[in-house]
Amino acid sequence: MIKKWEVNKTDTEEAEEFAKKYKISNLLASILIHRGITTDTDVSKFLHPTRMDFYDPFLMPDMDKAVNRIMEAVRNKEKITIYGDYDVDGITSITVLKNFFADSYIDVMTYIPNRLDEGYGLNKDAIREISYYDTNLIITVDCGITGIEEIEYAKKLGIDVIVTDHHEPGEELPNCIAVVDAKRKDNTYPFNQLAGCGVAFKLIQALATKWKIPENEYLKYLDIVAVGTISDIVPLVDENRVIAKLGLMLLPQTKNIGLKALMDLCGFKKIDSNMVSFGLSPRINACGRMGHAEEALNLFLAKDSKKTGSMAKKLNEYNVERQKIEKNIYDEAIEEIEKEKENPAIVIGKENWHHGVAGIVSSKITEEYFKPSILVCFEGEEGKGSGRSIPGFDLHEALMECSEYLEKFGGHSMAVGITIKKEKFEDFKKAFIEYTKSKNISGIVPVINIESKIELKDINLKNVKDLQRLEPFGEKNKTPLFLIENLKIVSIRALSEGKHLKILLKQDNFFIDAIGFNIGDLANEYKIEDKVDIVGTIDINVFNGNENIQLTIKDIRKSI
Repeated sequence: MIKKWEVNKTDTEEAEEFAKKYKISNLLASILIHRGITTDTDVSKFLHPTRMDFYDPFLMPDMDKAVNRIMEAVRNKEKITIYGDYDVDGITSITVLKNFFADSYIDVMTYIPNRLDEGYGLNKDAIREISYYDTNLIITVDCGITGIEEIEYAKKLGIDVIVTDHHEPGEELPNCIAVVDAKRKDNTYPFNQLAGCGVAFKLIQALATKWKIPENEYLKYLDIVAVGTISDIVPLVDENRVIAKLGLMLLPQTKNIGLKALMDLCGFKKIDSNMVSFGLSPRINACGRMGHAEEALNLFLAKDSKKTGSMAKKLNEYNVERQKIEKNIYDEAIEEIEKEKENPAIVIGKENWHHGVAGIVSSKITEEYFKPSILVCFEGEEGKGSGRSIPGFDLHEALMECSEYLEKFGGHSMAVGITIKKEKFEDFKKAFIEYTKSKNISGIVPVINIESKIELKDINLKNVKDLQRLEPFGEKNKTPLFLIENLKIVSIRALSEGKHLKILLKQDNFFIDAIGFNIGDLANEYKIEDKVDIVGTIDINVFNGNENIQLTIKDIRKSI
């Protein structure tokens, strides 16, 4: 698929002056300028964040009300239950609150809804079960902002509720003790893009302030909060970057024995955002997807190091199982898609697909075909599905137009979840595809945003290592992509049974190794002496103790 390359314009003179002022490489200087990090304060906070960069937690809506009610519950020895979500953000949020209370000798219960049986958020059956344990106060984490009916039900059972969340509220806020969510319309908190675990962290920061607990007694949880923040794909800027950067610094010496066991099992040589995103996150999320979120939580709450190894292995097993199920669904989905490739959108459904992994498969399909996709998993007469979109097409708006065929749906412009009756599936599919046609999305092409065009002579170990100061990478702080033109292929071959591509490239008298993952088939399209333009990331590959610069290919085309 042809992709559009968009290269940022760089003012070389400005970048050089910026680099001298802050004693950084020209390459890093140009990136910071492109990303709007130009003042002394911004540069300092971005490159060297400290605990002083955290905002006052009491600036968050209803934080004072939440803290006062929790303090009252603790004084009166009331029973408290923390209610969270089954993904990494929810599990880390519960971990932080539970361990903070435990360290203050306050015993609280926890509840995570089963993804397969209960779905996301508060539900009445769960609240009724919680009431059986004489709970007086529920604190939600990473959920609750839309649980208006459920919270009313809790009140009827005599249970107070504090909502801590980071999702968008509806027109009406829940009628409860406190709604701590910086996405509220009346919010005055300086940053409203925290993850759920970030909001939970602000809550313990506020409680620690009231209880006069030393800073280090809540800052020590930043390792867990960083894992949740990076995994939840929130923008890694402002306070999220402070959380992620400081938290990653704590990970190598984490005191959470469950987290340490899981990191050891992942086997990553380097502890960075990549390790979190591709090592920890899939294994933790796999528990929730397979209906075993409690096991991930138990690992992070574990106190016996003799058990954490086997517990971490269990998470790994769930992830392997998830990968197998995902591959089977993906292969079956591709067969169906190939039968109707002419459609501008992909809507497919099948019996016995595991809806816990539908979203991952939908994401892969949308990336491969660059079309909106919805995958529905049928069990009997009802189907549950997930959808993903492409930039420029509002998936949630599309569902609004086809809502007459749906039992319920939710999400946002790029990702949705739906529930649908089997008998209405074909009508929904037809309506959705017709709506997509009306939007004429065939003209939308994938865009690759490139930091700058560079030459091999400008790349050395020193400035590549300087780029690592941009870590942690994530949403709104992507790994920088560079364009290098007119590279001559010196050698080219496929690796791993044709899966990956390995090339040696030359520009003038400078050479660089390049690796292209999952594009091994291109070894047949290019030959030695071909001139190519490549977009990719610049990395350092360590082998046998030697450091070498390596280009990881994002896209490639023949030079004009």
